Amino acid sequence: MVVLLLVIIILALIMLDEKLGEKMYQSKRMQTKYPRRHSDFSFFMSGPHLFSDYFQTIREANHHIHVLFYIVKTDEISQQFFDLLKQKVQEGVEVRLLVDWVGGFELPKKMIRSLEESGIQFAYAHKPTFPFFLYKLNRRNHRKITVIDGRIGYIGGFNIGKEYIDQDPDFGEWRDYHLKMTGEGVNDLQAQFCHDWKEATKEQIKGKKYFPILPKGAISHQLIATNGHSLEQKFIRFIHQAKQEIIIGTPYFIPGHDVMKALLEALQRGVSVTILVPLKADHPFVKEAAFPYFYRLLKEGAHIYQFYQGFYHAKIMVIDGECCDIGTANFDKRSFFLNSEIHCYIYDQKFVQQVKNAIQQDLARSERLTLDFWRHRTIWQRGKESISTLISGWL
Repeated sequence: MVVLLLVIIILALIMLDEKLGEKMYQSKRMQTKYPRRHSDFSFFMSGPHLFSDYFQTIREANHHIHVLFYIVKTDEISQQFFDLLKQKVQEGVEVRLLVDWVGGFELPKKMIRSLEESGIQFAYAHKPTFPFFLYKLNRRNHRKITVIDGRIGYIGGFNIGKEYIDQDPDFGEWRDYHLKMTGEGVNDLQAQFCHDWKEATKEQIKGKKYFPILPKGAISHQLIATNGHSLEQKFIRFIHQAKQEIIIGTPYFIPGHDVMKALLEALQRGVSVTILVPLKADHPFVKEAAFPYFYRLLKEGAHIYQFYQGFYHAKIMVIDGECCDIGTANFDKRSFFLNSEIHCYIYDQKFVQQVKNAIQQDLARSERLTLDFWRHRTIWQRGKESISTLISGWL
């Protein structure tokens, strides 16, 4: 009886922490909508190709390197990354490294001390504090931003770790989408990094060397940063605009009631809906949380594919071949209502077709989910789905 009472008290305290924390932070939720810009982009879908280019760009830095990742691991590729940053500091380049507190939790204090002693400015983003510790712990900075000399930027789904360069046998090939940007839009990436850095350290970064005058590129785009506000509505508006086709690629598909309603309405007005997710999961219950949504979509004629050639981690939405969103947000409640994310909406038919070609390659290495497969799930699978539905807001 005493144990049961303690469990009830603990659960009540957790719920109170969550509710009061959410109420306190409601006024701080916002989106930052940067102007329409024109930049040039390179598109990466392979970790080895991305990091070969990424490390070379870092080697060529002359003034500063600004890096924000959600996850930085402690393995061989991470050590190469740290060694490269240390080398650049020795060459007189300013280096700021911002890592989410939860995503970088495995980084040893000794390693962080080594980075700081070398001259790298290191900080944790979203470090939880009291009061409302649990609520703050649940709010992650999920952005991945790099800016080199204020002139070259990177944004997308890759983090730093061996799995992202296909060296983890548990995952095999890691499929993700990432952008390299040059042109006027880099100023907006820089502005967002500086905002997140100031939030974590109180240091304000200013000056022409950080924000040089940049030329216009060829591709129209817009960056939008969210922190638990407006993303759901943005996705709903995006879906409502579709006249012919919606393609969604995501590692986690937990859309919630309102986004699901928009997708069902799109299917009912004759829009083709294709969803690409991984076959294997990298976290408990996230795969099962998607299946109740899949059933309703399949009944309305959606095409759902599970990528089997490794792990699919890309975050992509394509509307009618006219526009695509590549960024850091998953198609789930955590990205909608908790995480800090950043998106790049690209309005260029030629570039969008390049992205669609990449998606077609990934669909060719995927198996299609059918209603018959869904109906023949095991009791164990159905039980996991029931549990995952209850905790879907925290997955």
